[in-house]
Amino acid sequence: MAGDLQSPDAPLPVLDGSGLRVAVLAARFNSEITLRLLAGVRRGLADLGVDHANVTEAWVPGAFELPLAAKTYAESGRVDAVICLGCVIRGETTHYESVAGESAAGILRAGLATGVPIVFGVLTTEDSDQAYARSEGPGGHNVGEEGAAVAVEMATLIRNVRPHAST
Repeated sequence: MAGDLQSPDAPLPVLDGSGLRVAVLAARFNSEITLRLLAGVRRGLADLGVDHANVTEAWVPGAFELPLAAKTYAESGRVDAVICLGCVIRGETTHYESVAGESAAGILRAGLATGVPIVFGVLTTEDSDQAYARSEGPGGHNVGEEGAAVAVEMATLIRNVRPHAST
């Protein structure tokens, strides 16, 4: 496939989520932020043509539980992508490093193990102000909305490389 790579400055691909099936997993811990991210995912998927009927949403206790749930959905064969949402805010203990790092590593491993795009939409911030800034409403910076675009782009890429992956 020599010559297929474009410059990183090339225009972004036109994203079309028609026919894609997406699971969205949200952590209940810090739910005031996670709900904002979820709203962003819903906006993003709708804007990209993903039919609401093809979106499955599920809640897990916290960011640490996201990898197992993501792997389970990915292995089910019922989805083309999984979006993981959560929020880990640094506190006074080292708990932050364990949860944030293991959540990220587990989500990465789940995607590699299954071959299904699994999007890391977990905020890892120093304080709640940073979390709110990364989960704004329409027109603002929302990592959930960005995650929807990543899911559609990666699911489309995988589908184009392995056309049988969606059947």
